[in-house]
Formats: sequence, C-alpha cells, structure tokens
Amino acid sequence: MKKLIFDTDNSYAPLVLRLFLAVVIFPHGAQKLLGWFGGFGFSGTMNYFTETVGLPWLVGLLVIVIEFFGPVALLAGFATRLWSIAIGIVMLGIILTSHNDYFFMNWFGNQPAEGAEFFLLAIGISAALAVTGGGAFSADRAISKKQ
Repeated sequence: MKKLIFDTDNSYAPLVLRLFLAVVIFPHGAQKLLGWFGGFGFSGTMNYFTETVGLPWLVGLLVIVIEFFGPVALLAGFATRLWSIAIGIVMLGIILTSHNDYFFMNWFGNQPAEGAEFFLLAIGISAALAVTGGGAFSADRAISKKQ
C-alpha cells in the first residue's frame, strides 16, 4: 500500500503540475476555511454548503479540508496521489452540482453562471498526478526511495 501511494520517479513534469494545482486551489480553500481572499470563512462556507446548496455537513467539511490542506500537501509533494484524487473528486462534484449549463468561464459577465472549463482542467491535472505521483523534489520521492 505504501508503494502504491508514494512511489514516484524524479520527473519534473509532476513537480510543475502539483505546484500549479496547489497555487490555484489553495486560495479557494483559504477562502472557505480562513475567510482570506474575500471568502466567508468556515462558518459562512458551511452555512452556504448546508443551507443553500443542500450538501450534508460532512461533505461540506470534506470540501473545505481538501481544498485547504490538499494544496499544502501538494506543495510538499506528500501523498500526491491521494490528495490529487480528492481534489479531482471535489472538482467533479462542483461540476455536477453547480456548473452544468456552460462550458466557458464567464469572462465577460454575459452568462448567469460560470462554466466548467476551470474545473475540467483541475480534474485533468489531478488525474495526471494520480498516475505519476509527486515527481522531483517531493516528499513522496523521499519516502519511496526509503522503501
């Protein structure tokens, strides 16, 4: 099981993918957990998830945890496969619950909602990382070398 989770090579492509995914997803998690970047913080986000969207409390909590701690783990390259799969599942959930009417993002404010393209890109990056692991300069690499 340890090999399945941490095994990776010394490739630079996963390094680039995990750093960019982490940098893009972290602010969303920080909005939800801490209220940074104009977010509502934990209480406001949980209220939105449970009251407005109708998600179960546990699902809302998992989304917040995954979007905040997942990018931190990706920066370190720790358990890259697990965190990438979790982020991919969150992005898929967002598409299924919120962004199923439009493909393109709402760049010009001429559609009532955002599209799914950002989330599809995040899913693609997550899938690639689930296959490759953390790559170069990752905790995964250090752990897999000790096996």
